[in-house]
Amino acid sequence: MELADRTIGLLLTVTSLSIFTYYTFWVIILPLVDTDHFVHKYFLPQEYAILIPVFAGMALVCLLSMFIGYVMLKSIKKKA
Repeated sequence: MELADRTIGLLLTVTSLSIFTYYTFWVIILPLVDTDHFVHKYFLPQEYAILIPVFAGMALVCLLSMFIGYVMLKSIKKKA
């Protein structure tokens, strides 16, 4: 079990670091590179650099709100 936990932790760490590196390069470094450079074809347009985190945050808030509402409704049913 411990080996599986370590493997999952390593996978999550590598995934998080790669997403962070990609997003940092996309938002901070890419605007400084010429627009006709070949590296621009590997990235989405700059508008998505704001839209994707905003929609992901909204989805997270909605899911957390639904979970909290579900738990509250379930606890009310237990008391009754």
